[in-house]
Amino acid sequence: MKRLLIILLFSTGFFAASAQPSTPPSGDLPPIAQEAYIWQRAWNEPVRDAIALHATNFTGLVVLNAEVTWKQGHPQVIHIPIDYASLLRAACPVGLALRIGPYPGPFTTNGQPMDQLAGLAVSLIAEAQANRLKIRELQIDFDCAESKLDGYRVWVETLRRRIAPVPLVITALPSWLNQNSFQYLARASDGYILQVHSLERPRDFASPFSLCDPAAARRAVEQAGQIDVPFRVALPTYGYLIAFAPDGHFIGLSAEGPAKTWPAGTRLREVRSDPVAMADLVRGWSLVHPAALQKIIWYRFPISLDVLNWSWPTLNAVKTGRSPRESFRLDTSRSAAGLTEISLVNDGEADLSSRPVIEVRWQHARLVASDGLRDFEVVDPGPNTLQFRARTTLIPSRLAPGERQAIGWLRLDGEVEVQIETKKP
Repeated sequence: MKRLLIILLFSTGFFAASAQPSTPPSGDLPPIAQEAYIWQRAWNEPVRDAIALHATNFTGLVVLNAEVTWKQGHPQVIHIPIDYASLLRAACPVGLALRIGPYPGPFTTNGQPMDQLAGLAVSLIAEAQANRLKIRELQIDFDCAESKLDGYRVWVETLRRRIAPVPLVITALPSWLNQNSFQYLARASDGYILQVHSLERPRDFASPFSLCDPAAARRAVEQAGQIDVPFRVALPTYGYLIAFAPDGHFIGLSAEGPAKTWPAGTRLREVRSDPVAMADLVRGWSLVHPAALQKIIWYRFPISLDVLNWSWPTLNAVKTGRSPRESFRLDTSRSAAGLTEISLVNDGEADLSSRPVIEVRWQHARLVASDGLRDFEVVDPGPNTLQFRARTTLIPSRLAPGERQAIGWLRLDGEVEVQIETKKP
């Protein structure tokens, strides 16, 4: 397969081809159900806390349980230990996800590697059930080449029989919808997840790129709606840092987790899921959607340690089809005579990535000292005024909803009131 995509967090696909009309507009159409992926590989306290606080906001969760890569045709398994107690307390329907890396074949109904994959799938379900967790489905997220979809169907048919009565669901790529083999692969499963998010390989540093093209997502969902197989659509909440060499060519990317060490001279750009665009998709599909579209599933469940993922206020707004509200305020404090400290507070629902110009004015006092902090610097200091402006940077730090950032301070030689005003950059 021509791999134009650098990374797809779930990669796989399927489809079928019998015409089915879209659901007509109706005031009685119920809100579209929404689920979320828990894709963390370490179930630490932030993961458990997020589940306790937010799992009930979704109609279901799908948790990554194991990953398979291949070495000389033999599966290498990484098992992700799940905190079953947290999921039981959440009282939310749960599915398990099995991630399978690229495999060239052959695809058979028995022998290796089918027996090993089937054994792994059965063991994951058995472990969950032994921990009193009822599994709604097993999702297979296989990075399958388009030329191998017929072979993949052999695996799906076999795995579905082996794990019955637990339903088997697979993930699908929009690029697979034009393949004739999709209809057979789709009908071999109990449903699929259409992943409309990905990152195409950037041509150079200046090229535009996004994680989800709303127009392409709508087209893919409409095309999927023509197939008589139930499906969900996966939408992104996450982001990446994209790295480029000094000459502008792409060299790599990084996501959540420990920061990568890049070569000297590396330039970084940030790409994130656009909450306004995703809210528009949710709003549109809540009013009109193909009959086969059952749910939206978000990749992925936010936790407090995330840096590139949405915050909960953002996701909660987008889930309702509403663009997150943007709002901020300035707070001042005095910890010593003549000293004024200024903080920027995000009291909205969206990350604050742009920074206002902050002008400070006073009378009957002399400026003794001042300084900007973090993203800000002092500019144009005068006898009775100065400004704090954001420093020029390719990757401005984001201020998440509810967060506070100290932006600077000034010290005057007298105890006088200061006036603060924000201006557009």
